[in-house]
Amino acid sequence: MGWSTDKKHQTRQRIVECAARLFTAKGFDGVSIDEIMQAAQLTRGGFYSHFASKEALYAEAITTAARLRLSARFPQGDFSDSECLSQLVTNYLCESHLHDEQPSCPLAFLTSDVAHQNDEVRGAYTKVYKKLVIYISQLMGESPNNDKVLSLTAMMIGGVAVANSLNDERTRLKVLQACDRMGQRLISSNNNEFSPD
Repeated sequence: MGWSTDKKHQTRQRIVECAARLFTAKGFDGVSIDEIMQAAQLTRGGFYSHFASKEALYAEAITTAARLRLSARFPQGDFSDSECLSQLVTNYLCESHLHDEQPSCPLAFLTSDVAHQNDEVRGAYTKVYKKLVIYISQLMGESPNNDKVLSLTAMMIGGVAVANSLNDERTRLKVLQACDRMGQRLISSNNNEFSPD
């Protein structure tokens, strides 16, 4: 008798979540299918009943990692859009983001890794990036193509990516703090444009 659809879905999800954690920590080439399946407490033989290739799993893992990581960074509570954005930027650009046990944000941790992957993987990364841009643009009350929106998003992702690559803790912290301060200025200047004289 075959697996129920529910059981198969749960198993697939377990594989994807293990892959998301491993890929964001080690990159595509640093993780084998065997390692992913072992982390999911499954045998390698079952991999291809869920995924056509390692690249297909990588693309899905990027989406899952982003959902898990970014939702953990979203502020909880009753905030105005501006307050919510301010908290999101600070939560994203904090040092604990570099050490969390949950999958790290693929936008920051896999930037250069994804650049060398196929269109399926780059498409998944692009989709995740665009969703973040749209969310930030809504909080800012701006178009997703607005310079402030794109600058803030790039500074958040780039700040974490650079900080993660540094082995000097003091410099790493200064980079994150500087990006947070500049992000808060962008948010503040956006608010001031709409304040009454």
